[in-house]
Amino acid sequence: MPEPARIDVRGPRFAASITAVLLLVDVFLGLVGLSTQPAIAQAPLAARILDPAFLLLLVIVILFAWGVGSPRTAPWGVLFRKVVQPRLKPATDFEDPRPPRFAQGVGLFVTVIGLVLQLAGVPWGLPIAAAAAFMAAFLNAAFGLCLGCQLYLLLQRVGVVGRARSAA
Repeated sequence: MPEPARIDVRGPRFAASITAVLLLVDVFLGLVGLSTQPAIAQAPLAARILDPAFLLLLVIVILFAWGVGSPRTAPWGVLFRKVVQPRLKPATDFEDPRPPRFAQGVGLFVTVIGLVLQLAGVPWGLPIAAAAAFMAAFLNAAFGLCLGCQLYLLLQRVGVVGRARSAA
């Protein structure tokens, strides 16, 4: 099934809202758990993996990967289209799906860094990565400011991603 040419702008904001809540919980778990302890470097790998902050961030990474790989079947998108959107007024604002999908990829990259730092035993790595992702998700959810989308548009202007817009 081809990707739609335009998507309801409320869908990515809805997904960002849920993602922001999950990331905020993860930051809290990271702050009270093993992630901020100087002894994390000496902790066994199994302890780093079984840390609740690591496990939740792993789930978030999977959700980001799902959003990048198959946005039409990603859980928050399906929930929005099947449950939330039918209860709202018809959409009046639409957007290109490529910038939000790219933003999912940026979120994936940042959260994977957090997982890698936790596995490497770097204190504060996971909560800082989760906090950075949280800030971006919160800005999108609360204010409609999608940092990943802005990055996509900047990269598009310089010809790195997508098709450059015509000068007409």
